[in-house]
Amino acid sequence: MSPTSQKAPGDARPGGRSARVRAAVHRAVEELLAESTVEALTIPVIADRAGVHSTTVYRRWGSVGELLAAVAINRFSGDLVVPDTGTLRGDLEQWATDVATDLADPDVSALMRATVGASKNGPADVCVVDRRAQLAAMLARETERGGRPPSVEQVEDFVLGPLYYRATYTAQPGDPAWARTLVTHVL
Repeated sequence: MSPTSQKAPGDARPGGRSARVRAAVHRAVEELLAESTVEALTIPVIADRAGVHSTTVYRRWGSVGELLAAVAINRFSGDLVVPDTGTLRGDLEQWATDVATDLADPDVSALMRATVGASKNGPADVCVVDRRAQLAAMLARETERGGRPPSVEQVEDFVLGPLYYRATYTAQPGDPAWARTLVTHVL
């Protein structure tokens, strides 16, 4: 293989063994979280469930925290469509309703709690990176329409934060009607 055709470290083929291992390990993490607690998650347990060797998991992810972050990034990226209702209020209400519905899923909240709990090197913002991008797109579209939208940070504080707080730290996830009221507060 010539030097120019070599893959960079960490580059994976879109298919093949690497993709199968990744899918099996991610599925194992999600299944184990649904059955048990984050404290029960260990690399050997995850590897055994995924049908791979522990060293494969250690080599690729390094720790349970890094693996949870990877699973969260995969789970929370691209699963919501940015609505375009014609108004910022309509867009944010639909988006907030979709986020509330997603966060009410017990498997989603288990993954979020585990990711937040395992985050040792700073905030576990992997659960919200894609959500921020969605907000930025809606707010930019409103600016293009000639509106004066709130900032991404304001919508995070008044809408996204409360939705994630309830889903992560309480037994009362936000319902769609409550999510729409949060939009009223920010607008």
